[in-house]
Order: sequence, then C-alpha cells, then structure tokens
Amino acid sequence: MLEVRDISKSFGGLKAVDNASLDVAAGEIVGLIGPNGAGKTTLFATIAGFHRPDAGAVSFEGKPITGLAPHRICAAGMVRTFQITQPFAGISVRENIMVGAYFRTADRRLAAREAEAVAGLVGMKDQLDQRGADLTVAGRKRLELARALATGPRLLLLDEVMAGLNPTEIVEIVGVIKNIRAAGVTILLTEHVMQAVTSLAERVYVLNQGRMIAEGTPAAIADNALVIEAYLGHGAAKVLRA
Repeated sequence: MLEVRDISKSFGGLKAVDNASLDVAAGEIVGLIGPNGAGKTTLFATIAGFHRPDAGAVSFEGKPITGLAPHRICAAGMVRTFQITQPFAGISVRENIMVGAYFRTADRRLAAREAEAVAGLVGMKDQLDQRGADLTVAGRKRLELARALATGPRLLLLDEVMAGLNPTEIVEIVGVIKNIRAAGVTILLTEHVMQAVTSLAERVYVLNQGRMIAEGTPAAIADNALVIEAYLGHGAAKVLRA
C-alpha cells in the first residue's frame, strides 16, 4: 500500500532523515520507533506531504505522491495525526469531527452523521456536545484520531498518539487503534510507548540519527544489538547479555 524509498530531508546543515525506506501492506499495523531526535516525525511529515524530500520517492497504492500537497494526499486516502493536538476550542466535539468530514461532503447533515459514527469508533459518543476546550489530554488525543478518520482514509499515520497518557488511557487507546484497523484502515504509527508498539504492530522499523537501522517483528527488534545501543548507548547490548 505504502512504499517509501530512500527518503532524505535536511534542514540547513542538519540531515534529519538520511536515505530511509519502509513499506506498509494493506491491513497491517506497522510501527516506526527510535530515540528522541531520530527523525521519526520528519519522516512522517515528508511522507504526508508537509515536507518536500531532498531525495527519494513515496508511492501510495501504486501511484507516486512525492511532493504532493497534504490535501491532495488526504484526497488520495492517506492522512496523518499530530503529536500536539489542536482542537477548535470554542466548538463541540461533534463540530470538530465534522471539520474532517467536510473534506468529503458539503452536506451538514451527512457530516454530522459521519461525526457521530466516527465518535462511536473512538469512544467519544458521550462527548459529542462537549467543547473542544474542555477535553482532557486523552480526550484531545481521541478527537485528533476522530477528525483524521472523518476524512475517510485507507491509511492512517499516527504520530505519538499516546504521548502524555497514563497507563489506563494507553490501554484504552490501544483498543481504539485495534478497532480502527478492524474497520479496514491500515496504520503506520510512531510511538515511544513500547508496550503499545509490541501489542499493536506486526512489524517495526527503527530509525536512529535519520537512518533505518533495523526492521522486523517486535520480538526480533527488542533483541537487536543495534537497537539496544541506539536507545541505551554504546556497549549496552554487550552488558545486557553478559
């Protein structure tokens, strides 16, 4: 479904992403992990059209999308969420979700029905009349998911959707993500909460200093010496195995 080939992106003298490649097949949940500053969000933003790559190519469902504007990529069926949630504070949850639905319809009644359906999928049906400003952190995360889903994506890119949540909220969001996949949406997620990654992803890519250093099942990644050292420092793998 998604093919990312040899993407590079620099900001001045900083090479944030360096020749990175990954694939996501239809129906999968694929994880992208790495230490802070590894380049994960930059790679996400480049895939979704918010940055133009310096080199490399991205294709979605067999069609090239490299360099397309985000709204055109969204129209093609791929959308991303953001680490920092920004709901429209003065309007209701229903109206916030309708903003996403308006991408596909100008009919207010249809948009409202879509918002209610999506709210049910992410567990916000009882909060539809609540103002965006009054949501908790967990509620804002769910709303970010809902607004993206209302655009009707086939591939959803989740950028640290669990950041700032407590353990109970993380378990709940993991369940929501599983429901989204069950509804037919393929997912690529970047996340620091390893418990969530291992319980969700069939395959995991690891980015470090802009480069892909590993790919495999969560179990294989957890035992990979390069990955251990990327997170814990030089020599850590040897110490852990001693």
